[in-house]
Amino acid sequence: MSHNTFGHLFRVTTWGESHGPAIGCVVDGCPPGIALDETRIQPFLDARRPGTSRFVTQRREADAVRILSGTFDAGAGAVTTGTPIALMIENTDQRSGDYAGIAAQYRPGHADFTYDAKYGVRDPRGGGRSSARETACRVAAGAVARAVLAHSLGEGVAIRGALVAIGGDGIDRAAWDWVETTRNPFWCPDAAAAARWERALDAARKAGSSLGAVVEVRAQGIPAGLGAPVYGKLDAELAGALMSINAVKGVEIGEGFAAAALRGEDNADAMRAGAQGPVFASNHAGGILGGISTGAEIVARFAVKPTSSILTPVPSLDREGREIEVRTTGRHDPCVGIRAAPVGEAMMACVLADALLRARGQGAPRGL
Repeated sequence: MSHNTFGHLFRVTTWGESHGPAIGCVVDGCPPGIALDETRIQPFLDARRPGTSRFVTQRREADAVRILSGTFDAGAGAVTTGTPIALMIENTDQRSGDYAGIAAQYRPGHADFTYDAKYGVRDPRGGGRSSARETACRVAAGAVARAVLAHSLGEGVAIRGALVAIGGDGIDRAAWDWVETTRNPFWCPDAAAAARWERALDAARKAGSSLGAVVEVRAQGIPAGLGAPVYGKLDAELAGALMSINAVKGVEIGEGFAAAALRGEDNADAMRAGAQGPVFASNHAGGILGGISTGAEIVARFAVKPTSSILTPVPSLDREGREIEVRTTGRHDPCVGIRAAPVGEAMMACVLADALLRARGQGAPRGL
């Protein structure tokens, strides 16, 4: 299986399966001299960790990360050495027997059929390599990327994700409160919406169904000049990274698809002179113009489909081509989008760290 690596200069390779002994990643291209130990990575993994509420899978994983290489403690704390950083997370709560009944069946909405069609073999235990458990590796790599950005650009860099809709029910943007995202299990910036979602998800879970979601990720403190025109566009790299997350079916930057309904004068972000450079009156572009960051807040959203593992029977086929009905048991998220917010943050961090290193490698002006 190829294509387990993403990035150009800041490169991340993930490895492992949902029910194997461990999962992990190798981060290559991280500059030396950056403070990094497990305590700087673990909080981000804790945010994505399963079993934290009744609205996510009840699989109990500590997701404790170990740094196996790429750092050295010179007496004042561990720092990166510039060599590959290997990160490992042990799997400790597998229940592989839950998947015995579907080993020869294709679950609708899953990658079972396509993996079989491509490789002729698949690991049915939790989806194997196609499992969303792989995203823990991305979150660990994202923590390293955040360290790169903070070391280079200062502590003013902030990358934050929030759920803005579940099951088609969106937030009231006038009620947006970043602090609220830490007070409810949905990473939701609107307390009233979070209360509605609790009721909706309880009803979906009891009915043996699931709901989809929309996640918004924003990055502040990113200077102008990251990215490249034509084939190295920052928004194209970001869209590809977010689209690679399990269950994501759509990505938009800034105003996104809504921009098609605007007039030119409404969509254009007016500019005025500011003390630190241009000030934009609006941000329909999502902080990216011509594939290059503007210095404004970078904004992206992605749509996550409803969890395909549901108790409701769905018509399908088995490996012999016989028509069957599949009912997926086991421990699954009634809305996989809930734990996708930290993953979206991580992928944005990796893309921005990679773009920063590439800009420096090209002799970028203005001290990037």
